[in-house]
Amino acid sequence: MENGQYQMSLVEKLSFVRYGGTEEELRAANLLLDEIKSLGGQGELMEFTVPAADIKTYAVRVGGPEGRALECVPYALSGQLPEGGVTLKLHYAPRGVEEDYDGLNSLEGYVVLLNGLTFDGYKLLSERHAGAFVTIQGKWYDDEASQDLYSRTIRPKMQELGRIPGFTITARDATELVRDHVKELHLELREEDLENTSRDVLAVIPGTEKPEESIVLTAHFDSVPVGEGSWDNATGAATLMGLYRHFLQNPPRRTLRFIWCGSEEQGLLGSKAWIAQHEELMDSVKFCFNFDMCGTVLGPNEIYVTGGDDLKHFAESYAHEVGWSANFVQKVHSSDSAPFADRGVPALGITRRSNTADIHVHNDLLFPLCAESMGDIADFAAGMIGRVANARFLPVKTGMPDSMKEQLEKYFQRNKKTGKEEAK
Repeated sequence: MENGQYQMSLVEKLSFVRYGGTEEELRAANLLLDEIKSLGGQGELMEFTVPAADIKTYAVRVGGPEGRALECVPYALSGQLPEGGVTLKLHYAPRGVEEDYDGLNSLEGYVVLLNGLTFDGYKLLSERHAGAFVTIQGKWYDDEASQDLYSRTIRPKMQELGRIPGFTITARDATELVRDHVKELHLELREEDLENTSRDVLAVIPGTEKPEESIVLTAHFDSVPVGEGSWDNATGAATLMGLYRHFLQNPPRRTLRFIWCGSEEQGLLGSKAWIAQHEELMDSVKFCFNFDMCGTVLGPNEIYVTGGDDLKHFAESYAHEVGWSANFVQKVHSSDSAPFADRGVPALGITRRSNTADIHVHNDLLFPLCAESMGDIADFAAGMIGRVANARFLPVKTGMPDSMKEQLEKYFQRNKKTGKEEAK
Protein backbone atom coordinates (compact mmCIF):
# COMPACT_ATOMS: atom_id res chain seq x y z
CA MET A 1 0.00 0.00 0.00
CA GLU A 2 2.84 2.39 0.82
CA ASN A 3 4.21 2.08 -2.70
CA GLY A 4 0.72 2.66 -4.08
CA GLN A 5 0.36 5.86 -2.08
CA TYR A 6 3.73 7.01 -3.39
CA GLN A 7 2.56 6.37 -6.96
CA MET A 8 -0.77 8.13 -6.43
CA SER A 9 1.02 11.21 -5.15
CA LEU A 10 2.99 11.28 -8.40
CA VAL A 11 -0.18 10.79 -10.46
CA GLU A 12 -1.61 13.86 -8.75
CA LYS A 13 1.48 15.89 -9.66
CA LEU A 14 1.29 14.76 -13.30
CA SER A 15 -2.44 15.37 -13.72
CA PHE A 16 -2.40 18.26 -16.18
CA VAL A 17 -2.53 18.50 -19.99
CA ARG A 18 0.93 17.59 -21.30
CA TYR A 19 0.60 17.16 -25.05
CA GLY A 20 3.75 16.04 -26.86
CA GLY A 21 6.04 18.83 -27.98
CA THR A 22 4.58 21.49 -25.68
CA GLU A 23 5.93 23.39 -22.71
CA GLU A 24 3.57 21.38 -20.51
CA GLU A 25 5.15 18.14 -21.68
CA LEU A 26 8.57 19.60 -20.82
CA ARG A 27 7.24 20.55 -17.38
CA ALA A 28 6.13 16.93 -16.85
CA ALA A 29 9.49 15.61 -18.08
CA ASN A 30 11.37 17.81 -15.64
CA LEU A 31 9.04 16.71 -12.85
CA LEU A 32 9.95 13.08 -13.57
CA LEU A 33 13.63 13.94 -13.82
CA ASP A 34 13.52 15.70 -10.45
CA GLU A 35 11.77 12.66 -8.95
CA ILE A 36 14.51 10.35 -10.22
CA LYS A 37 17.14 12.58 -8.62
CA SER A 38 15.21 12.77 -5.35
CA LEU A 39 15.31 8.98 -5.16
CA GLY A 40 19.09 9.05 -5.44
CA GLY A 41 19.19 8.02 -9.08
CA GLN A 42 20.45 9.65 -12.26
CA GLY A 43 18.34 10.52 -15.25
CA GLU A 44 18.49 12.48 -18.47
CA LEU A 45 16.22 13.98 -21.10
CA MET A 46 16.48 12.73 -24.67
CA GLU A 47 15.11 15.19 -27.21
CA PHE A 48 13.52 14.42 -30.58
CA THR A 49 11.39 16.37 -33.02
CA VAL A 50 7.69 15.89 -33.66
CA PRO A 51 5.78 17.22 -36.68
CA ALA A 52 3.23 19.91 -35.93
CA ALA A 53 1.29 22.70 -37.61
CA ASP A 54 0.45 26.32 -36.98
CA ILE A 55 -3.23 26.53 -37.89
CA LYS A 56 -3.96 29.95 -39.37
CA THR A 57 -7.63 29.79 -40.37
CA TYR A 58 -10.29 27.08 -40.53
CA ALA A 59 -14.06 26.83 -40.92
CA VAL A 60 -16.87 24.45 -41.86
CA ARG A 61 -20.03 26.14 -43.13
CA VAL A 62 -23.35 24.72 -44.30
CA GLY A 63 -23.82 25.46 -47.99
CA GLY A 64 -21.73 28.33 -49.31
CA PRO A 65 -19.24 30.76 -47.76
CA GLU A 66 -22.04 32.73 -46.10
CA GLY A 67 -23.68 29.67 -44.60
CA ARG A 68 -24.04 28.75 -40.95
CA ALA A 69 -20.69 28.02 -39.29
CA LEU A 70 -20.38 24.67 -37.50
CA GLU A 71 -18.22 24.16 -34.47
CA CYS A 72 -15.15 22.30 -35.74
CA VAL A 73 -11.45 21.64 -35.38
CA PRO A 74 -9.06 20.84 -38.24
CA TYR A 75 -6.69 17.91 -38.51
CA ALA A 76 -3.18 19.30 -38.20
CA LEU A 77 -0.88 18.52 -41.14
CA SER A 78 -3.82 17.51 -43.30
CA GLY A 79 -3.14 20.09 -46.02
CA GLN A 80 -4.41 23.43 -47.17
CA LEU A 81 -7.33 24.77 -49.13
CA PRO A 82 -7.21 27.82 -51.41
CA GLU A 83 -7.55 31.27 -49.85
CA GLY A 84 -11.21 31.87 -49.12
CA GLY A 85 -11.97 28.15 -49.04
CA VAL A 86 -13.90 25.83 -51.35
CA THR A 87 -17.47 24.58 -51.56
CA LEU A 88 -17.71 20.81 -51.99
CA LYS A 89 -20.49 18.28 -52.39
CA LEU A 90 -21.21 16.37 -49.17
CA HIS A 91 -21.27 12.57 -49.12
CA TYR A 92 -21.85 10.55 -45.95
CA ALA A 93 -19.97 7.22 -45.91
CA PRO A 94 -21.39 5.23 -42.97
CA ARG A 95 -19.24 2.16 -43.67
CA GLY A 96 -15.98 4.01 -44.16
CA VAL A 97 -13.51 1.94 -46.13
CA GLU A 98 -16.24 -0.54 -47.07
CA GLU A 99 -18.32 2.24 -48.58
CA ASP A 100 -18.98 1.93 -52.32
CA TYR A 101 -19.62 5.68 -52.57
CA ASP A 102 -22.71 4.96 -54.64
CA GLY A 103 -20.57 3.87 -57.55
CA LEU A 104 -18.43 7.01 -57.61
CA ASN A 105 -15.09 6.23 -59.19
CA SER A 106 -13.78 9.63 -58.17
CA LEU A 107 -14.38 11.72 -55.06
CA GLU A 108 -12.90 14.83 -56.61
CA GLY A 109 -15.11 17.75 -55.67
CA TYR A 110 -16.53 15.90 -52.64
CA VAL A 111 -16.11 16.22 -48.89
CA VAL A 112 -16.69 12.83 -47.27
CA LEU A 113 -18.31 12.57 -43.83
CA LEU A 114 -16.90 9.58 -41.90
CA ASN A 115 -17.86 8.04 -38.57
CA GLY A 116 -14.14 7.74 -37.82
CA LEU A 117 -10.78 7.87 -39.57
CA THR A 118 -8.75 4.73 -40.26
CA PHE A 119 -5.64 4.21 -42.34
CA ASP A 120 -7.50 2.11 -44.92
CA GLY A 121 -10.27 4.69 -45.09
CA TYR A 122 -7.77 7.49 -45.61
CA LYS A 123 -6.02 5.45 -48.30
CA LEU A 124 -9.29 5.01 -50.18
CA LEU A 125 -10.02 8.73 -49.97
CA SER A 126 -6.56 9.41 -51.39
CA GLU A 127 -6.94 6.90 -54.20
CA ARG A 128 -10.27 8.47 -55.18
CA HIS A 129 -8.96 12.03 -54.89
CA ALA A 130 -11.38 13.25 -52.24
CA GLY A 131 -11.43 17.02 -51.84
CA ALA A 132 -11.68 16.84 -48.04
CA PHE A 133 -13.05 14.72 -45.20
CA VAL A 134 -14.95 15.35 -41.99
CA THR A 135 -15.08 13.03 -38.97
CA ILE A 136 -17.54 12.92 -36.07
CA GLN A 137 -16.76 13.41 -32.39
CA GLY A 138 -18.84 12.41 -29.37
CA LYS A 139 -22.57 11.74 -28.95
CA TRP A 140 -25.53 13.76 -30.18
CA TYR A 141 -26.36 14.86 -26.63
CA ASP A 142 -22.91 16.24 -25.78
CA ASP A 143 -22.78 19.90 -24.83
CA GLU A 144 -19.87 22.32 -25.11
CA ALA A 145 -18.33 21.08 -21.88
CA SER A 146 -18.44 17.38 -22.75
CA GLN A 147 -17.87 17.10 -26.50
CA ASP A 148 -14.05 16.89 -26.33
CA LEU A 149 -13.50 18.53 -29.69
CA TYR A 150 -9.74 18.88 -30.16
CA SER A 151 -7.37 18.87 -33.10
CA ARG A 152 -5.64 15.64 -34.02
CA THR A 153 -2.58 15.26 -36.22
CA ILE A 154 -2.43 13.26 -39.43
CA ARG A 155 0.29 10.69 -38.94
CA PRO A 156 3.39 11.00 -41.17
CA LYS A 157 2.79 7.74 -42.99
CA MET A 158 -0.74 8.80 -43.89
CA GLN A 159 0.70 12.02 -45.25
CA GLU A 160 2.82 10.00 -47.63
CA LEU A 161 -0.41 8.96 -49.35
CA GLY A 162 -1.15 12.64 -50.01
CA ARG A 163 -2.59 15.31 -47.77
CA ILE A 164 -6.35 15.60 -47.63
CA PRO A 165 -7.78 18.56 -45.70
CA GLY A 166 -9.68 17.19 -42.73
CA PHE A 167 -11.97 18.43 -39.97
CA THR A 168 -13.87 17.09 -36.97
CA ILE A 169 -17.39 18.25 -36.09
CA THR A 170 -19.78 17.41 -33.28
CA ALA A 171 -22.12 14.42 -33.45
CA ARG A 172 -25.14 16.73 -33.14
CA ASP A 173 -24.10 18.79 -36.18
CA ALA A 174 -23.25 15.66 -38.16
CA THR A 175 -26.67 14.18 -37.33
CA GLU A 176 -28.41 17.31 -38.56
CA LEU A 177 -26.38 17.41 -41.79
CA VAL A 178 -27.38 13.88 -42.75
CA ARG A 179 -30.95 14.15 -41.45
CA ASP A 180 -31.55 17.36 -43.39
CA HIS A 181 -29.90 16.07 -46.58
CA VAL A 182 -27.42 18.93 -46.74
CA LYS A 183 -25.83 18.91 -50.19
CA GLU A 184 -22.74 21.08 -49.78
CA LEU A 185 -20.22 22.30 -47.21
CA HIS A 186 -17.92 25.28 -47.50
CA LEU A 187 -14.49 24.56 -46.01
CA GLU A 188 -11.54 26.76 -45.12
CA LEU A 189 -8.13 25.61 -43.93
CA ARG A 190 -4.76 27.36 -43.97
CA GLU A 191 -1.85 26.01 -41.94
CA GLU A 192 1.93 26.13 -41.80
CA ASP A 193 4.15 23.11 -41.10
CA LEU A 194 6.54 23.26 -38.17
CA GLU A 195 8.48 21.00 -35.82
CA ASN A 196 8.25 20.89 -32.04
CA THR A 197 10.65 19.34 -29.57
CA SER A 198 9.48 16.41 -27.50
CA ARG A 199 11.53 14.34 -25.11
CA ASP A 200 11.91 11.01 -23.34
CA VAL A 201 13.04 10.72 -19.73
CA LEU A 202 15.72 8.05 -19.30
CA ALA A 203 17.28 6.25 -16.35
CA VAL A 204 19.41 3.11 -16.12
CA ILE A 205 20.06 0.63 -13.32
CA PRO A 206 23.15 -1.36 -14.37
CA GLY A 207 23.02 -5.12 -13.94
CA THR A 208 25.11 -6.61 -11.16
CA GLU A 209 26.15 -9.77 -13.04
CA LYS A 210 24.86 -9.56 -16.62
CA PRO A 211 25.03 -5.84 -17.46
CA GLU A 212 25.38 -6.65 -21.17
CA GLU A 213 21.76 -7.87 -21.26
CA SER A 214 19.01 -5.27 -20.95
CA ILE A 215 15.36 -5.26 -20.02
CA VAL A 216 13.47 -2.18 -21.21
CA LEU A 217 10.67 -0.76 -19.04
CA THR A 218 8.40 1.78 -20.77
CA ALA A 219 5.44 4.05 -20.05
CA HIS A 220 4.37 7.21 -21.84
CA PHE A 221 3.91 10.38 -19.82
CA ASP A 222 2.30 12.65 -22.43
CA SER A 223 -1.45 13.17 -22.79
CA VAL A 224 -3.99 14.30 -25.36
CA PRO A 225 -4.87 18.04 -25.42
CA VAL A 226 -7.95 17.68 -23.18
CA GLY A 227 -8.46 16.48 -19.62
CA GLU A 228 -5.72 15.83 -17.11
CA GLY A 229 -4.55 12.47 -18.45
CA SER A 230 -4.63 10.95 -14.98
CA TRP A 231 -5.45 7.41 -16.09
CA ASP A 232 -3.86 7.74 -19.54
CA ASN A 233 -1.10 7.76 -18.67
CA ALA A 234 0.01 9.46 -15.47
CA THR A 235 -0.73 6.10 -13.84
CA GLY A 236 1.68 4.22 -16.09
CA ALA A 237 4.38 6.85 -15.61
CA ALA A 238 3.92 6.68 -11.83
CA THR A 239 3.99 2.88 -11.85
CA LEU A 240 7.26 3.01 -13.74
CA MET A 241 8.66 5.42 -11.15
CA GLY A 242 7.55 3.10 -8.36
CA LEU A 243 9.44 0.28 -10.06
CA TYR A 244 12.50 2.46 -10.50
CA ARG A 245 12.36 3.24 -6.79
CA HIS A 246 12.14 -0.47 -5.96
CA PHE A 247 14.99 -1.61 -8.19
CA LEU A 248 17.29 1.19 -7.09
CA GLN A 249 17.17 -0.54 -3.72
CA ASN A 250 17.24 -4.03 -5.24
CA PRO A 251 19.45 -3.95 -8.36
CA PRO A 252 19.03 -7.13 -10.42
CA ARG A 253 21.53 -9.21 -12.37
CA ARG A 254 20.53 -7.69 -15.72
CA THR A 255 20.48 -4.02 -16.68
CA LEU A 256 17.14 -2.23 -16.45
CA ARG A 257 16.54 0.66 -18.87
CA PHE A 258 13.64 2.91 -17.85
CA ILE A 259 12.06 5.00 -20.60
CA TRP A 260 9.30 7.49 -19.86
CA CYS A 261 8.17 8.09 -23.45
CA GLY A 262 6.98 11.39 -24.85
CA SER A 263 4.51 11.91 -27.72
CA GLU A 264 3.02 8.41 -27.57
CA GLU A 265 -0.38 9.86 -28.40
CA GLN A 266 0.98 11.12 -31.71
CA GLY A 267 2.08 7.72 -32.95
CA LEU A 268 4.43 6.08 -30.43
CA LEU A 269 7.01 8.71 -31.33
CA GLY A 270 8.97 8.54 -28.07
CA SER A 271 9.65 4.81 -28.18
CA LYS A 272 10.46 4.99 -31.89
CA ALA A 273 12.88 7.85 -31.21
CA TRP A 274 14.63 5.90 -28.44
CA ILE A 275 15.22 2.97 -30.77
CA ALA A 276 16.46 5.27 -33.53
CA GLN A 277 18.91 6.98 -31.18
CA HIS A 278 20.09 3.76 -29.47
CA GLU A 279 20.49 1.37 -32.36
CA GLU A 280 23.76 0.13 -30.89
CA LEU A 281 21.89 -1.15 -27.81
CA MET A 282 19.09 -3.03 -29.57
CA ASP A 283 20.95 -6.37 -29.70
CA SER A 284 21.27 -6.20 -25.91
CA VAL A 285 17.53 -5.65 -25.32
CA LYS A 286 16.02 -9.02 -24.43
CA PHE A 287 12.63 -8.14 -22.91
CA CYS A 288 10.16 -5.24 -22.65
CA PHE A 289 7.58 -4.43 -19.99
CA ASN A 290 5.14 -1.60 -20.76
CA PHE A 291 2.66 0.16 -18.45
CA ASP A 292 -0.29 2.02 -19.93
CA MET A 293 -3.39 2.88 -17.87
CA CYS A 294 -3.13 1.34 -14.42
CA GLY A 295 -4.83 1.87 -11.10
CA THR A 296 -8.60 2.16 -11.63
CA VAL A 297 -10.72 1.00 -8.71
CA LEU A 298 -12.96 -1.09 -10.97
CA GLY A 299 -12.08 -3.39 -13.84
CA PRO A 300 -9.90 -6.41 -14.60
CA ASN A 301 -6.14 -6.47 -14.87
CA GLU A 302 -4.93 -7.31 -18.37
CA ILE A 303 -1.61 -8.40 -19.79
CA TYR A 304 -0.95 -7.92 -23.49
CA VAL A 305 1.38 -10.64 -24.69
CA THR A 306 3.26 -9.56 -27.80
CA GLY A 307 5.22 -12.68 -28.55
CA GLY A 308 4.85 -16.43 -28.83
CA ASP A 309 3.07 -19.06 -26.77
CA ASP A 310 6.15 -19.47 -24.57
CA LEU A 311 5.83 -15.82 -23.47
CA LYS A 312 2.11 -16.26 -22.78
CA HIS A 313 2.75 -19.42 -20.77
CA PHE A 314 5.43 -17.69 -18.73
CA ALA A 315 3.17 -14.75 -17.87
CA GLU A 316 0.19 -16.99 -17.06
CA SER A 317 2.29 -19.30 -14.91
CA TYR A 318 3.82 -16.47 -12.93
CA ALA A 319 0.44 -14.82 -12.33
CA HIS A 320 -1.01 -18.17 -11.23
CA GLU A 321 1.95 -18.79 -8.95
CA VAL A 322 1.50 -15.50 -7.07
CA GLY A 323 -2.30 -15.54 -7.23
CA TRP A 324 -2.70 -12.44 -9.41
CA SER A 325 -5.92 -12.25 -11.42
CA ALA A 326 -5.63 -11.03 -15.00
CA ASN A 327 -6.90 -11.51 -18.53
CA PHE A 328 -4.21 -12.48 -21.05
CA VAL A 329 -4.46 -11.11 -24.57
CA GLN A 330 -1.98 -12.38 -27.15
CA LYS A 331 -1.73 -9.45 -29.56
CA VAL A 332 0.09 -6.21 -30.29
CA HIS A 333 -0.35 -3.74 -27.45
CA SER A 334 -1.09 -0.36 -29.03
CA SER A 335 1.46 1.38 -26.85
CA ASP A 336 5.19 1.95 -26.53
CA SER A 337 6.07 -1.75 -26.37
CA ALA A 338 5.01 -2.20 -30.01
CA PRO A 339 8.14 -0.71 -31.64
CA PHE A 340 10.31 -2.97 -29.46
CA ALA A 341 8.22 -6.02 -30.33
CA ASP A 342 8.60 -5.03 -33.96
CA ARG A 343 12.34 -5.50 -33.48
CA GLY A 344 11.82 -8.98 -32.10
CA VAL A 345 11.81 -8.08 -28.39
CA PRO A 346 9.25 -10.15 -26.38
CA ALA A 347 6.91 -7.67 -24.70
CA LEU A 348 4.33 -7.71 -21.93
CA GLY A 349 1.94 -4.78 -21.60
CA ILE A 350 0.40 -4.48 -18.14
CA THR A 351 -2.79 -2.46 -17.77
CA ARG A 352 -6.14 -2.33 -15.97
CA ARG A 353 -9.30 -1.84 -18.00
CA SER A 354 -12.52 -0.25 -16.78
CA ASN A 355 -15.87 0.22 -18.48
CA THR A 356 -16.69 2.97 -16.02
CA ALA A 357 -13.78 5.25 -16.95
CA ASP A 358 -12.61 6.65 -20.26
CA ILE A 359 -9.53 8.09 -21.94
CA HIS A 360 -8.84 10.87 -24.45
CA VAL A 361 -11.64 12.93 -22.91
CA HIS A 362 -11.97 15.90 -20.56
CA ASN A 363 -12.98 13.67 -17.66
CA ASP A 364 -9.83 11.55 -17.56
CA LEU A 365 -9.38 12.63 -13.96
CA LEU A 366 -8.24 11.28 -10.60
CA PHE A 367 -11.56 10.04 -9.21
CA PRO A 368 -11.71 6.44 -10.56
CA LEU A 369 -8.13 5.72 -9.41
CA CYS A 370 -6.85 4.49 -6.06
CA ALA A 371 -3.54 3.82 -4.32
CA GLU A 372 -4.41 0.20 -3.53
CA SER A 373 -4.89 -0.70 -7.18
CA MET A 374 -1.76 1.21 -8.19
CA GLY A 375 0.29 -0.61 -5.57
CA ASP A 376 -1.13 -3.99 -6.55
CA ILE A 377 0.02 -3.67 -10.15
CA ALA A 378 3.44 -2.34 -9.14
CA ASP A 379 4.00 -5.15 -6.64
CA PHE A 380 3.03 -7.79 -9.19
CA ALA A 381 5.19 -6.20 -11.88
CA ALA A 382 8.18 -5.89 -9.56
CA GLY A 383 8.03 -9.59 -8.87
CA MET A 384 7.69 -10.58 -12.51
CA ILE A 385 10.42 -8.18 -13.66
CA GLY A 386 12.67 -9.44 -10.91
CA ARG A 387 12.02 -13.01 -12.03
CA VAL A 388 13.16 -12.16 -15.57
CA ALA A 389 16.00 -9.82 -14.61
CA ASN A 390 17.50 -12.27 -12.11
CA ALA A 391 16.94 -15.52 -14.02
CA ARG A 392 19.99 -17.63 -14.80
CA PHE A 393 18.51 -18.09 -18.29
CA LEU A 394 15.86 -15.84 -19.81
CA PRO A 395 12.40 -17.46 -19.83
CA VAL A 396 11.88 -16.77 -23.55
CA LYS A 397 14.14 -16.12 -26.50
CA THR A 398 14.08 -12.95 -28.56
CA GLY A 399 12.18 -13.06 -31.82
CA MET A 400 8.54 -13.21 -32.89
CA PRO A 401 6.50 -16.11 -34.25
CA ASP A 402 5.12 -15.70 -37.77
CA SER A 403 1.59 -15.10 -36.49
CA MET A 404 2.76 -12.15 -34.36
CA LYS A 405 4.92 -10.82 -37.19
CA GLU A 406 1.75 -10.71 -39.30
CA GLN A 407 -0.02 -8.78 -36.55
CA LEU A 408 2.86 -6.33 -36.38
CA GLU A 409 2.84 -5.93 -40.17
CA LYS A 410 -0.84 -5.06 -40.02
CA TYR A 411 -0.46 -2.81 -36.97
CA PHE A 412 2.29 -0.76 -38.57
CA GLN A 413 0.55 -0.99 -41.96
CA ARG A 414 3.70 -2.09 -43.75
CA ASN A 415 3.74 -2.99 -47.39
CA LYS A 416 4.52 -6.71 -47.31
CA LYS A 417 6.43 -6.56 -50.61
CA THR A 418 8.66 -3.60 -49.78
CA GLY A 419 8.67 -3.69 -45.98
CA LYS A 420 7.92 0.03 -46.02
CA GLU A 421 5.91 1.35 -43.10
CA GLU A 422 2.74 3.10 -44.24
CA ALA A 423 1.08 4.13 -40.99
CA LYS A 424 1.43 4.73 -37.26
